[in-house]
Amino acid sequence: MKQWRIIMGMPVIVEIIDRSASESIMGRVFDYFTWVDQTFSTFKPDSEISKINDGRVKLEHASGEMRQIFALAEQTKQEANGYFDIVTNDGKYDPSGIVKGWAIWQAATMLANAGFSNFYVEAGGDIQVQGSGGEGAGWKVGIKNPFNVQEIVKVVYVKNNEGIATSGTYERGAHIYNPKNRRREPSDIVSITVVGPNIYEADRFATAAFAMGREGIGFIDHLNGFAGYAIDRNRQATMTRQFDYYTHP
Repeated sequence: MKQWRIIMGMPVIVEIIDRSASESIMGRVFDYFTWVDQTFSTFKPDSEISKINDGRVKLEHASGEMRQIFALAEQTKQEANGYFDIVTNDGKYDPSGIVKGWAIWQAATMLANAGFSNFYVEAGGDIQVQGSGGEGAGWKVGIKNPFNVQEIVKVVYVKNNEGIATSGTYERGAHIYNPKNRRREPSDIVSITVVGPNIYEADRFATAAFAMGREGIGFIDHLNGFAGYAIDRNRQATMTRQFDYYTHP
């Protein structure tokens, strides 16, 4: 069973291979993503994050999920040497760089806890897999050409219940900045794809690595359990030492 919705301004796709898949579990997953959007969207004036930004809600009085996101953001900032920050140029909070991967991971955990073994959850191109896609080799995922999104430049096989995330400017425009130089948007690379132990980990480090520019792929290369593939503005690709593992079934 495969279904999709537009939530958080992006396509959210769920496919469950198990025969026990039902409309009920699909509805629960999409309802969860709707709740995430209503809670964390900076574009919704009545979302919890907007209320925090407007001073209507103090962070210490925020929901447990909100405080968890802030804690995870601070952890990522430390682990990425300052190249991750949810504070924007105008002093507001924007946790979108960490919420999407976290939400996908929570939704996948919901499906696993419901007894499903073979599925994937995708939001805006970032994917968490579980089990097999039917070919016995994990799930086959294509990496888009940032200069021609109709073209797939690399196929990877995401295995062992891992996650894959891509950060770049080719679909959403410039939305990631260098926290260490807020006047300068990263321009050395146009996309970086990261495979990690789960989508939450892959997503947060893909965002940080993109903010690093050309140095980002080296950062991913030194992370244990991660692999990366970056494309620069000259259309040259660079991959980590671990990446080749994912190019074979």
